[in-house]
Amino acid sequence: MALFKKDSKDESVQSTLAWIIKSPRITEKAAMLSSNNVYTFDVSVDANKIQIKQAIIAQYNVTPTDINIVHNASRKITKRGRKAHQRATKKAMVKLKKGDTIELA
Repeated sequence: MALFKKDSKDESVQSTLAWIIKSPRITEKAAMLSSNNVYTFDVSVDANKIQIKQAIIAQYNVTPTDINIVHNASRKITKRGRKAHQRATKKAMVKLKKGDTIELA
């Protein structure tokens, strides 16, 4: 239940959308997808596609054409013989307009 707030008009868009994108996801699979102009990011569990698109535009100055979201629900696991709780995660795969690129490194 995320609320998108705009407290003051002088507040920049980038700072209001900073909570959405946690980090770029750098894995072998993400590297293979980036050759097809698809970039993968870890995003907030409360974020939706519209907010993710606005955050990508504000942070990287590129135009996303398609966004796919994968949601991993929280679950109970056993770690070293003890019961533990694994948090819910969400990742977004963002396809960019032809010619746009993002430098992640």
